[in-house]
Amino acid sequence: MAPTPARNHRTRVHVVSDVHGNARDLARAGEGADALICLGDLVLFLDYADHSRGIFPDLFGVENADRIVALRTARRFEEAREFGARLWAGVGEDRASVIEEAVRKQYAELFAAFPTPTYATYGNVDMPPLWREYAGPGTTVLDGERVEIGGLVFGFVGGGLRTPMRTPYEISDEEYAAKIEAVGEVDVLCTHIPPEVPELVYDTVARRFERGSRALLDAIRRTRPRYALYGHVHQPLVKRMRIGATECVNVGHFASTGTPWALEW
Repeated sequence: MAPTPARNHRTRVHVVSDVHGNARDLARAGEGADALICLGDLVLFLDYADHSRGIFPDLFGVENADRIVALRTARRFEEAREFGARLWAGVGEDRASVIEEAVRKQYAELFAAFPTPTYATYGNVDMPPLWREYAGPGTTVLDGERVEIGGLVFGFVGGGLRTPMRTPYEISDEEYAAKIEAVGEVDVLCTHIPPEVPELVYDTVARRFERGSRALLDAIRRTRPRYALYGHVHQPLVKRMRIGATECVNVGHFASTGTPWALEW
């Protein structure tokens, strides 16, 4: 049998996460790459660094945004919910409809900015039922699924785990673990949230531990992918860590950096 010819072309993918409304930089994120991977959180509901940006301040003003961020940062979640409920009571319209209309405006702009090909999965603040309406033929949406890119197998698991924040796409630990199991052994494991490791889930600016996945951590130890890529934690204590044979990488808070993380092989 003749030897397999060496592959002359190196493959390069760019990876982004936590886009949060940054359509301008997203439109350039695929430049110089064979494909773009997006790990979710396209929607900008409230920018914790700039309280004037997002759906919430557009509806209720910056002063109210300042107040709800202060309550959430202090982990006074019940007070934050009560405060938010009072604000929504004054809207006079169905809350879900108002949010969906605002999200649709963002999705129309953001999905139009995706290059071809893009492989994407959901973040915890995304609304999965709307994605099929806005994803064009060049965008492949994957959740609990695998795809081959340049000879490597990439697995995708979207969403987040349940928290007191009650963001739109939070699921049970059992449902999340089932999606991890469905992906199986891959070369690159792509998720929105990180594995449950204290250094990887702690946000140094928000000063709190975000939710990571124990099932994801177990899968990394068991299946030993080359890379585990994720986002979710905007200012992590540790951006990169090796777990056994796997390089775990927080690809960054794209909303603020505007720069994708690059993988080449």
